Amino acid sequence: MKVYAINGSPRKNKNTATLLKKALDGVKQSVKDEEIETEIINLYDLKYTGCKSCFACKRIGGSSYGKCAIKDDINEVLERLSLSDGLIFGSPVYFGNISGQLRSFLERLLFPYIVYDNNYSSIAPKRMKTAFIYTMNVKEEVMKESGYLSTFNNMEFYLEKLFTKPVVMYSNDTYQFDDYSKYKVECFSEEEKAKTRQNQFPLDCQKAFELGKNLIK
Repeated sequence: MKVYAINGSPRKNKNTATLLKKALDGVKQSVKDEEIETEIINLYDLKYTGCKSCFACKRIGGSSYGKCAIKDDINEVLERLSLSDGLIFGSPVYFGNISGQLRSFLERLLFPYIVYDNNYSSIAPKRMKTAFIYTMNVKEEVMKESGYLSTFNNMEFYLEKLFTKPVVMYSNDTYQFDDYSKYKVECFSEEEKAKTRQNQFPLDCQKAFELGKNLIK
């Protein structure tokens, strides 16, 4: 049994990565009596593009039918993920959406599994459990009022159609800099951010742990 966390953040030890690691800790806790492996994949370490619309994954009888034909850094990663038991995606929110790096990755992961039949059926090898963790500097009310959720739902829809309905969590009002005085920041209060970091982020870490703990049941 293997569960992967896909880090769509350029940072390996900040908000998104921290929550993904907590989620994987939860996965290991939930199945501690069984043999299970977990791994975090940092997308910004890899060189790849989004879908190139070559349609090799749709060519009847082709060697790449149902899988991506592009040979680059994520080709082998996609092969491994296809047989995983769980996928936990994590991304910071840029301009109200997931990072471009994760978006490109999801294009490559998901499109080959969509069949161009009348039902847009799935030919994914496994219907693995999925989850999505979003981190963002805006507060929860802004996230809801500004249409973030409808944007997130678009990708979640395809995860559900091809695999399973993702478990979702949000970490809002996140701390961005180690020292706010070094940056031009007037729209956020360092004092309020630090307070949220101290009081709320530990709760988010526990929530991520519980997400992982309950993912593989």
